[in-house]
Amino acid sequence: MLLQPFDLPPPVDLPPPVDLPPPADLPPPADLPPPSDPPPPSDPPTAPRTTHRPHRPPRRPHRPPRRAHRPPRRAHRPPRRTRRTRRPRRTRRAALLLVLALLIPLLAAEAALRVNYSGEPADGTYTRGRDAIWLGHAWVDGRKSDADVTALARRLRGTGIRDLYVHAGPLEDDGTLPASAYRGAGRLIPAVHRALPGVRVQAWLGDTLATESPDGLRLERPGTRAAVVAATRAVLAAGFEGAHFDLEPLHSGDRDYLGLLDDLREVTRARHAALSVAAHQIDPLPAFHSVWGTLTGHPKWWSQAYFGEVARRVDQIAVMSYDTMQPTQSLYGGYVAEQTALALEVTPPATDLLMGLPFFHENRFGHWSRAETVPAAVRGVRLGLSRTDADRARFGVALYVDFAATEADWSAYRDGWARAAPHG
Repeated sequence: MLLQPFDLPPPVDLPPPVDLPPPADLPPPADLPPPSDPPPPSDPPTAPRTTHRPHRPPRRPHRPPRRAHRPPRRAHRPPRRTRRTRRPRRTRRAALLLVLALLIPLLAAEAALRVNYSGEPADGTYTRGRDAIWLGHAWVDGRKSDADVTALARRLRGTGIRDLYVHAGPLEDDGTLPASAYRGAGRLIPAVHRALPGVRVQAWLGDTLATESPDGLRLERPGTRAAVVAATRAVLAAGFEGAHFDLEPLHSGDRDYLGLLDDLREVTRARHAALSVAAHQIDPLPAFHSVWGTLTGHPKWWSQAYFGEVARRVDQIAVMSYDTMQPTQSLYGGYVAEQTALALEVTPPATDLLMGLPFFHENRFGHWSRAETVPAAVRGVRLGLSRTDADRARFGVALYVDFAATEADWSAYRDGWARAAPHG
């Protein structure tokens, strides 16, 4: 059976289009005012408060704020040094180097002193009969009597003491010496000659030099040196058999002192008297007096060369081998052995070299009585003599000082040094 198409309704006729009238002419637009700025926004109306809070969403967990991208961190660098930071470091470093430069040689020197004290002295290193002793001012100002001279003679008999340095000063700062300072010399000297034949009595003259303070004796002044020479003539005329000078602090290299010694030598030779001096210690290390003087203002030591210049101008030179700053007997004894050797190397054979023994007991900076003892000094003297010039004839010790000595000091001197002396 064939399919037939659906039947559609017939088409509807549409009315014809209506013609519209043409548009009327409109009036031209009026000019409008220029646009004005919009009014500022007003605050939004406040919502009325309600008793119930509006619903809030739950808080998110805290997250750190995002940071802008940064390059990877570099390794830590120390802050850049500036001149201000470099200077303190350089100062501390320089100070440390200076301390080490001083400390290391000193420690090495101390170790060497301990070695110097070891060993045994050579046989025969005892007194040569040329020893001396410093005597206080009481012997010439009337405090000592003939009985004291007799007791002194008994004490010295059988030792090697040949010279007495009797304190007859001090000199005035202008170099003069009043005769009243040694008014008892006319009685003392004949009494000593009677009690101790062959023992010389020398005038011990000294003063503080103006080398480290504004006050004192000034050797650079020709008038002062001339006054010292005149004072020497006066004490020799009073009967003293020599002049012993102790001027301190005397710096190494002082040419005015050498000139004074030349002038004094002419006076003492003309009267067949002895010229003697107390000498500073010799540098334990090269140029040590310069280093110490720079640090402290007190160059305690002499150079070995200057010591030799002084020794060539005198008949006797006595080293003040005490006040050494050594803390133990072994170090002190080693120090005395070293000083003995250094002095022997530059002292002419015609000059008497004497090493000082500490016949006093003090405890202060530079001197400790537990360390600077007579036995340690005697052993050090013998060791230095043994190693340098054991057969030297013009050699001895000088005892400082009579009024501070103890029986132990005298026994140590007799047993350790003077035991071979002939008894009178």
